[in-house]
This record gives sequence, C-alpha cells and structure tokens, in this order.
Amino acid sequence: MMKYGDMNKEQAEVIFEKELRNFKKIQGEELSLDMSRGKPCTAQLDLANVMFDMVNANASFITENGMDVRNYGGLDGIPEMKKLFAALFDVNEKMVLVADGSSLNIMYNLVQQAMQFGVGGGLPWNKLGKVKFICLVPGYDRHFAITEQFGIDMIAVPFKKDGGVDIDAIEGLVASDSSIKGIWCVPKYSNPTGVTYSDDVVTRLAKMDAAKDFRIFWDNAYAVHSIYGDDVLKNIFPECEKAGNPDRVYMFASTSKITFSGAGVATFISSEKNIEEYKSHLKYATIGPNKIVQLAHYRYLKSPENILKIMKAQADILRPKFDAVQNILESEFENGDIVEWTKPVGGYFVSLNVKVGSAKEVVDLSKKMGVKFTEAGATYPRGIDFNDSNIRIAPSYPPIEELQTAMQVLCCAVKLSAMKSLMK
Repeated sequence: MMKYGDMNKEQAEVIFEKELRNFKKIQGEELSLDMSRGKPCTAQLDLANVMFDMVNANASFITENGMDVRNYGGLDGIPEMKKLFAALFDVNEKMVLVADGSSLNIMYNLVQQAMQFGVGGGLPWNKLGKVKFICLVPGYDRHFAITEQFGIDMIAVPFKKDGGVDIDAIEGLVASDSSIKGIWCVPKYSNPTGVTYSDDVVTRLAKMDAAKDFRIFWDNAYAVHSIYGDDVLKNIFPECEKAGNPDRVYMFASTSKITFSGAGVATFISSEKNIEEYKSHLKYATIGPNKIVQLAHYRYLKSPENILKIMKAQADILRPKFDAVQNILESEFENGDIVEWTKPVGGYFVSLNVKVGSAKEVVDLSKKMGVKFTEAGATYPRGIDFNDSNIRIAPSYPPIEELQTAMQVLCCAVKLSAMKSLMK
C-alpha cells in the first residue's frame, strides 16, 4: 500500500471522498457509543459476585485481632487486608494503610494536607509561593486535575520516542528547582501508554537529588493487570532506603479493577513515618473505613497467588478486546505513516497518536458519528496537548461488537482529517 504521506492531492481526494461517504452512512445509523473511560465491563464485575456470599447473616464479623467490623474503629484498616497488601507488594505491613475504595481520594488528601500542613515537618506548601509538580505526558487526567485544583504549576515531561521515561530531564528539573515538590507516576502499564518503568528509572527516581519534602506519587493502579504476559516492576522502596530517602514515595493501589470499581478497597503504602503523618490528619476526618467491605475482600482475594488467578480470568475477558483494537488499527493503517499506537502488555488503554494538530478534530468527527472518546488533550495538564495529537482508547467496557464499530468510526475520522490536510 502506498504511504499516505506520499500521496498527491488527487489521490488524497479519492480517499477523502470515500471516507466522507462512510461518514454520512455511519451518521445515518444514529450510533450512541461511549469509549471515554476505562471501566470494567459487566462480565469482569460478575467474577467477584461470590464475595456477597462471604459476608452474610451467618458469617463471622470478627477480624483476627478481635475487631467487630460492624462497629466503629480501625482507622488504618483491618489487619488481614494490611497483611495481604504487604505480601502482594513485598513491603512491611507497618507501611500499609487500608482505606475505602478510592485511591484517588487518598492522593487528594495528601496534596491537600501538604498544602495546608506541610510534609515531614516542612512548611505548608501554600506558604512557599510557587509549588510545582512534574507530570509525565501523556498521563492520567485525574492526577492532573488534583494539582490543578490546588493551583500547583504542572511541568509536562513527555515520554521518550521509544516510550521510556525521560529520567535525564526529570533529574535535571528536580535538582535545579526546589519548588518542585512532586511527580505523578503510573509506573506499571502507565495510563495511557502502557509503559512499565525500567529498573534504571526506578533506581534513579529513588536516589535523585530533590527537595527534602519532594514526594513521588506512585500510583500502582495496574500492578497485577497483565493481559499478554507480565512486566516486572522493580520495588522502589528498597531503592529509597539504600539512597537515604526512605520517605520519598507515596504508593497507591486499589481493587477497583480487580473486584468492584464502585465498592472496593484502596491502600496507601509508604514509610511508617509517612503513614503516621497521614493518620494524624485522617483521624479528624473519619473514625474508620468500611471494614465489612474489607473483610469480604480479604475472604475473596485470600492471597497474592489467588489474586493472580483472579486477574488471569480478568485478562481472558480483556484480551479479545485489545486484540480487536490492534487488529483494526493494523488493518486500517498498516503503513503507519499517519498514526502511531502502543501495543501494551497490560493495563487498560491504548495510546493513539494522530497527525500533529488533528486530535481534537478526530475526536469531534467521531462524536458526530455517534462515538464518544476521551476528550483530546485530557491526557495532558489543563487539557492542553501541545501537539494536539494524542487520543486515549479504552477498550474494556463496551461489548466487542460495539468496540469494533467504535474503532471503525475512529479510523474513518482519522482518515478524513489526514486526507483533508493532504489536500491543502
């Protein structure tokens, strides 16, 4: 097939007219499909329904330390779940706090506490003038929304061309600017690129020169979410200990994409000092989390080994959908000169880069055909993609037939936009 970039104006017009007819045909079908969020589908959620049988009227509500989960107390969660998360992430259980389902809520709390009270005995961030965060891009829109909410300046650091983390750029920034207080990281199967950080990147993040109250917000949301194999992420905590920075990392994870997104369990893992600091503020906001949900989760999840079995069943549901995305993109753009896309081993997304300056148009054209994708720019701070080229594809939620339709719509939109630019 001739490369699109090699086409002359007349050849581009032929393809444009063909795709325009396709566009009008699809509009007549009055589609209403939503591809905007990476949510588990019903079949994935159904896997955990047996959990409802594990905490019922005939079950024990007493934890191993004698706590009645129906009552008040247990600010940092039940001991069974703390031990389970400690084993899963290979940390000391004293480093583990277990909360209600939203890890994002813990992240928000930590930024709010840092702004109001400071970190590790330092001055409150809101007394420091400028406060900055490094944001790897493309990245997770809800991370960026938190820092935007608090008026924190966000420094976008793009992933390298090969998909890796630009650790040289990060080291240079934090070493030269003490107003940089944090970095957002999704270190395994990153949202949306699917990248897993290399051992070298993990080690250098742990030991790099930075402000004393600099914190790595390590959102390990996809720690066990493999689809085609398993990337291995180096444990950052021993690296921080070796480097003399034991308090540097705030790690987060949850069961949102393991059990129920709306009724799961989240964890905050950090140094004992950081956990105690967080609890010193948390105790004024709550007496404790939903421990019944935590107990039900422990009885269902049981062990790290059993979690991996559960995630294999999850992967079996997701794999055909990710296959469909890859197959359609390869079929429609086999020469690859107007689009690039990722081929992740795990996680929840595929990252698509279209021609510079066209992502918003592509998303808008898709919407006009009845398919809603994540807004162009959402994967960048303040919604500003400086190249206007990145689109996040979330294959997990729709039935595969709807997913295939949505992908054909997206391909039509990409070609319309690209051919229009070639016709100029």
